[in-house]
Amino acid sequence: MNERPQILLEHHLKALRLPTFLREYDKVSRQCAGEGVGHPDFLLRLSELELIDRHHRMVDRRIKAARFPTVKSLDSFDFLAIPSLNKALVSELARCEYIDRKDNVIAAGNSGTGKTHIALGLGLAACQKGLSVGFTTAAALVHELMEARDERRLLNMQKRLAKLKLLIIDELGFVPLSKTGAELLFEVFSQRYERGSTMVTTNLPFDEWTEVFGSERLTGALLDRLTHHVHILEMNGESYRLRQSRETNQGQPVD
Repeated sequence: MNERPQILLEHHLKALRLPTFLREYDKVSRQCAGEGVGHPDFLLRLSELELIDRHHRMVDRRIKAARFPTVKSLDSFDFLAIPSLNKALVSELARCEYIDRKDNVIAAGNSGTGKTHIALGLGLAACQKGLSVGFTTAAALVHELMEARDERRLLNMQKRLAKLKLLIIDELGFVPLSKTGAELLFEVFSQRYERGSTMVTTNLPFDEWTEVFGSERLTGALLDRLTHHVHILEMNGESYRLRQSRETNQGQPVD
């Protein structure tokens, strides 16, 4: 058997960056030969496999770039546990059309009700659509911004954040911000206004945001931008963690 055509084929597939073609062509060719399938169907099967694998690799890259603390889907969220949450709205947001419109999302409610889970699930849905996503907590983002300012790379970081199709800022309100931190975070919101979607999770009602940002003027300007085109997810209810802890402790012997 002349091996030169096979060697050249594999070389060309590598050069064309078609790893699935390279991995699967021999097996698929044998299957097609056994089924009496012609060359067009053979190429169709291979191209479909390549496209599926390419999509999976793209999604994996998006997920890695998003820096999720963990990967969670909306399928694993217990909507029955949080009756205040509009499930139909969450399902609509999972289609990611709000990102095309550059709308914002705020998930607000008391601690332990799954706000981060919903944010992660919507972030994953955006990655699966091929959209660029970034995930961070408010405290971590402010720390990174201040560090970037001190190292004179703030402009580059701001540009990177502004380019994201979806920026998720988790736990806004858990930690009060310094004057400088509040101003830097405001700049992030301001630069993304009507240019990209921002999702925020918070345990504070809007009238208490001044406690975080320390300035009524700054808070008002921020809320004006954030809530201009916004979808609000109300997530008040019993804490998941407290309920799970109680269920775990039920039936245990008393000392």
